[in-house]
Amino acid sequence: MTPFIDWLYNLPLIKWLNELGPRFYRAFVEGDRWKLYLQGLGVTFEITAGAIVLGMVLGMTVAMVRTAHDQQRPGRRNPALGLVNAVCKVYTTVIRGTPMMVQILIWAFVILKTSRNKPLVGIIGMGVNAGAYIAEIVRGGLMSVDSGQSEAGRSLGLSYFDTMRFIIIPQAFKNILPSMGNEVVTLFKDTSLVQAIGATEMTYYAYTLGGKTFDYMPPLIGIAVMYLFFVVILTWLQGKLERRLAQSDRR
Repeated sequence: MTPFIDWLYNLPLIKWLNELGPRFYRAFVEGDRWKLYLQGLGVTFEITAGAIVLGMVLGMTVAMVRTAHDQQRPGRRNPALGLVNAVCKVYTTVIRGTPMMVQILIWAFVILKTSRNKPLVGIIGMGVNAGAYIAEIVRGGLMSVDSGQSEAGRSLGLSYFDTMRFIIIPQAFKNILPSMGNEVVTLFKDTSLVQAIGATEMTYYAYTLGGKTFDYMPPLIGIAVMYLFFVVILTWLQGKLERRLAQSDRR
C-alpha cells in the first residue's frame, strides 16, 4: 500500500489540490486579508446602487421624452420636443455604440481627470451608460401599452405625465421587469471594470493581493464566487417579484 500511496500523492493533480489550501489561506486569511475583500464588496455595492439610481433617472427621462415625441399627432409637432428628442437619440446612439470601458476611461482621464473620488467617477460613467440602455428598455415597455390607454387617460382630463404615472407606467412595468432585472445584474458584474481607474472595489483588491502573493488564481477565483453568489440572489429576487406580479394578474 505504501508505494501506491506514495505514487498517488505524487500525481500532479493531487499535489495541486494539496497546495490549494495554503494558497487560499494566504489569499484570504493571512493578515486579515478577507477584510479587504469585504471593503471592496462594499464599494462594489455602492457603485452598483449609485449607477442604478443615476441610470434610472436618465433612462426614465429619455424614455419619456422619446415616447412623447413619437406619440405626437401628425401636424401637431412640437419643435422644442423634437430638438430634445434629437439630443436623446444622439445620447443613446453614442453610449450604446461605444464600449463601457472606453467611456469609464474618458470620464476618469478626460472629463473628470482632476477628481480623486474614483468610485464616484465609476458611478457617473456606469450610470450614464446604464441610462442609455434603460431608456430603450423603458421606451419599449411604454410603447407596448395599447395607445387607447393613453387616450382614455387624456379623455378623463389627466395630463400627459399623470396619464403616464397612473395608467401607462404601471402596465409597462410588468413588461420591462425581466429586462430591467438583467440590466441590474449586468451593472453589478460590470463594476469590475472600474478597477482600471483605481476604484477600490473587489477586483482591485484581488488583483493587488495577487501581486503581493505572486499567486492570482485564489483571489480571482474567490471574487468570481462572490460575484456568482450575489448574482444568484439578485436573479432569485427578480424571479420572485415576477411570480408575484403574475399572481396578481390572475386574481
